[in-house]
Amino acid sequence: MNVRDLQGEILRLKKETNTVILAHCYQAREIVEIADFTGDSYKLSVDAKNANAENIIFCGVHFMAETAKILAPQKRVFLANRNAGCPMAEQMDAEMISALKDKDPDRTVVAYINTTASLKTVCDVCVTSSSALKIVRAIDNDKILFIPDCNLGDYVKKSIPEKDIKLLNGGCPTHAGVTVKEVNKAKSEHPEALFLVHPECSPAVVALADYVGSTSGIMDYAKKSDAKEFIIGTETSIAEHLQYDCPEKKFYPVTKDIVCHNMKITTLPDVYSTLKGMDNGEAFEILMDGELISKAGKCIDEMIRLGG
Repeated sequence: MNVRDLQGEILRLKKETNTVILAHCYQAREIVEIADFTGDSYKLSVDAKNANAENIIFCGVHFMAETAKILAPQKRVFLANRNAGCPMAEQMDAEMISALKDKDPDRTVVAYINTTASLKTVCDVCVTSSSALKIVRAIDNDKILFIPDCNLGDYVKKSIPEKDIKLLNGGCPTHAGVTVKEVNKAKSEHPEALFLVHPECSPAVVALADYVGSTSGIMDYAKKSDAKEFIIGTETSIAEHLQYDCPEKKFYPVTKDIVCHNMKITTLPDVYSTLKGMDNGEAFEILMDGELISKAGKCIDEMIRLGG
């Protein structure tokens, strides 16, 4: 079966099984093309909650599918590739953060949404990269523990200096790996291009940006900008998607190495196999008990309350 035939079969099967497909922006183009919804992790979780379907297939990584299940517990949620994890989400656990809370109980624990459901159970509020500033400003406490991404946390700390924000050493190895040397090289090669960067990159890299924002923020900025050339400081697939969406503009990845391999392991055949295996136990379903959903859901509910 070629790509187009496989896409057609997936479109047929998803209607037959009352399934919606969610694809994170970092997914390959052939997956984005058959998805019902695309976007960042939080947008897709809300889409999962609101979707009129019995089944959800998440083309992303494990914590994203967990978040979708928390927000839509009555639906069956499947992760298209069971091996798609997230190094940042797995850097800290509930026991570690509980111990820190015991030592410093006056701090509100703010968790980036890129965390496991288990870790969310001991946190006070979640944030996304697009909502972090708004939510941290809205928290009725000046003492904050921000986990796990110290780069995003540094961006929040510098933007809200009036709050006492404690950071831990964690983050996204893909974004953190971008160097100032690589940015300067890209700028010298494309002197007319604006540099758009994700705040998961290091503070030194963020300081060189013309715009700092979430994945969706970067895409919106590029689409609406009058500029014609952009260096994209996030996963390479975003430059590719923007080039499809805005063929009259030019998009350059800041480096060829800013690739999320966990996102890239999901393939079109994975989606097809999940659709075929949902009812015989071969697909990877996200199973969570009611207590975990309830406890982890509290910090997500608080995110919605403060960020709405």
